Amino acid sequence: MTHTMLCRSALYTPGANPAILLKASRSEADVLIFDLEDAVAPESKPLAREAVASALADSAVAARNVVVRVNAIGSTWCEDDVRAVAALRPAGILFPKINTPEDVRVAQAMLSFYGVPQSTALWCMIETPRAILNAPAMGQLALEADTRMSTWVLGTNDLVKDLRGRHTPMREGLVPMLAFALAAARANGLCVLDGVHNDIQDTDGFAATCEQGRQMGFDGRTLIHPAQIETCHRAYSPSAQEVEDARVVVEAFALPENEGKGVLKVGGRMVELLHAQIARETLAMDAAIAQARKV
Repeated sequence: MTHTMLCRSALYTPGANPAILLKASRSEADVLIFDLEDAVAPESKPLAREAVASALADSAVAARNVVVRVNAIGSTWCEDDVRAVAALRPAGILFPKINTPEDVRVAQAMLSFYGVPQSTALWCMIETPRAILNAPAMGQLALEADTRMSTWVLGTNDLVKDLRGRHTPMREGLVPMLAFALAAARANGLCVLDGVHNDIQDTDGFAATCEQGRQMGFDGRTLIHPAQIETCHRAYSPSAQEVEDARVVVEAFALPENEGKGVLKVGGRMVELLHAQIARETLAMDAAIAQARKV
């Protein structure tokens, strides 16, 4: 599956609160994750399931890129969650605690069994040490012809807990795990999102780790509050200068006199074909952002 959805920001929204679901749908987040798992108490699961299904039935909400996070495979609630949203065509269904290739296959089979349309992608939470170690094998399933898997979401809170680590300002203990999962995702053409920043008031820390994630190569980040969207978009969007530089590189390689050349001197620096590819990706991202603003 080729991933085309703009994913700079993915906002978690508790599924049990219809008013918050509606409010989130009016935010500028690229993706809305309607959560039936961690954000919902066990006794509220049925209510949340109904609220999310009702929200998805609203045409204004359905027009957004909505991903539903269901409960874990094997839990009391997972299959009822999938059944409840199967016919409502969310952009994706996010399964937590995906630890093995078999988990991926079970998730895909469940989507097919309950008639979830092929347009709905499989998103996977990578949030345990076991998942990190199995990331290369799980990622390879994205190369299979019948795959639905398009996106991985790093669950950094669960990773820190299971590693018995500590949350630090620049996430020193997590960086090796993030980089390993990122490499496995990239090797297999997957979109991959960084984990949440827990302290909403820590705007400087959030901005710093957004920049860290962007430098590492993540496509975007999961968020816990709408106030984080603007900062996240700033980090994960190309700057005006980056867009202009990319345009110059693409135009240079398009000149008739440069046809067939692998290396050019542009603006005083040497650029290769790989730089031209990066430049085209930058322009495509800028175009997607411009289109999103019009919606």
